[in-house]
Amino acid sequence: MTPAARPRASLSLDADNLWSYQKTHGDTGWDRYDSYLDVLVPRVLGFLAERGLTITFFVVGKDADEPRNQEPLAALAAAGHEIGNHSYRHEPWLHRYDREELAGELERAEVAIESATGARPVGFRGPGYSLSTTTLELLVERGYRYDASTLPMVIGPLARAYYFRTSRLTEEQKAERSGLFGTWSDGLRPIHPYLWRVGDRTLTEVPVTTLPLGRVPIHVSYLLYLAGIRPALARAYFATALRLCRLRKVEPSILLHPLDFLGADDVEELAFFPAMGMAGRAKTELVGQFVDQLAQRYDVVTMLEHVEHIEARSGLEVVTPHFAGETAGAG
Repeated sequence: MTPAARPRASLSLDADNLWSYQKTHGDTGWDRYDSYLDVLVPRVLGFLAERGLTITFFVVGKDADEPRNQEPLAALAAAGHEIGNHSYRHEPWLHRYDREELAGELERAEVAIESATGARPVGFRGPGYSLSTTTLELLVERGYRYDASTLPMVIGPLARAYYFRTSRLTEEQKAERSGLFGTWSDGLRPIHPYLWRVGDRTLTEVPVTTLPLGRVPIHVSYLLYLAGIRPALARAYFATALRLCRLRKVEPSILLHPLDFLGADDVEELAFFPAMGMAGRAKTELVGQFVDQLAQRYDVVTMLEHVEHIEARSGLEVVTPHFAGETAGAG
């Protein structure tokens, strides 16, 4: 008998750069567009090559436009990794844009990313999980295959409150970022992949996977936070999460961030982030343990490969988009 195919899981990395963290946090000097991609990319490429993994990198258009970043970003595509669109300016209030501004944002990012990497993105993830009906409509119009901007996490407002407490944001800036990490209602969106109904068409949504039933994070930045308490706790938590995913028939989509591979020894400006007291090399070793746990249970693929696998099945739930602050028929 032919053995049954193993379930699949996708792995992606949001390539948020130093300046984009500083901008969202309200730090001065973000507009120098300082970068750590020259350190991050070789480290991550080596990490993935060691494991024979190909994943998806969501790239910010402004980084792709900067000449000093083009060589490391081109190296991602040259190594066979999928390149996705993570907006041009990396503003987590993207959902507040009007249609014209949003269309320009998507196009500008596409042009810059394709110029730097040779790849035109077919997948999108909004910065700070920012999403709107208008965004979905434009993604369909522009020929995207999938969106990956939802994070069905019930503690989003708590994460936002913590972030604001450590920031230098004005009240106006806090209001601008009021959707960061999602609302309570966003935490109740489906965990399984589904289809957005966009006019007479659909667009596949692959949520960042959270703990089935509990709807708390299982992405790697959260695991590193737990590892700061006790590494064995983080490994046991992730193993439990993966077992629950198998029981609930969730093929997980696991999210990585640059700070999963970088410590304050690499980028002291971001020392305020959780787990940044851990050296970058030590963090990378821990991330390897989590990714190896995932690869033991699943075939780890890019987002696009995961979408093709998902779309080959029938019976996906179809969801009509509606987001906080939108009126019926918005978009």
